[in-house]
Amino acid sequence: MTDFLTILLLVVGFLLIVSVMMQPSKQQDALSALSGGATDLFTERKSRGFEAIMRRITTVLGALWFIIGVILMYMAAH
Repeated sequence: MTDFLTILLLVVGFLLIVSVMMQPSKQQDALSALSGGATDLFTERKSRGFEAIMRRITTVLGALWFIIGVILMYMAAH
């Protein structure tokens, strides 16, 4: 069981890295905030389409990675 969870943790970790790398860049927003364009710094924009899907996938994979890690730590302690 521990071997299976370890392999699953590695696969989920790899998918998490891929999902983070596939997210659209927010570099323009950060540059405008640093260069004085702070008027739209705190505006809430709802993510749509591909960005929303990638955000959800990243959140689910991150939570799954964390849960598997906690289970593995619990199994190692007992």
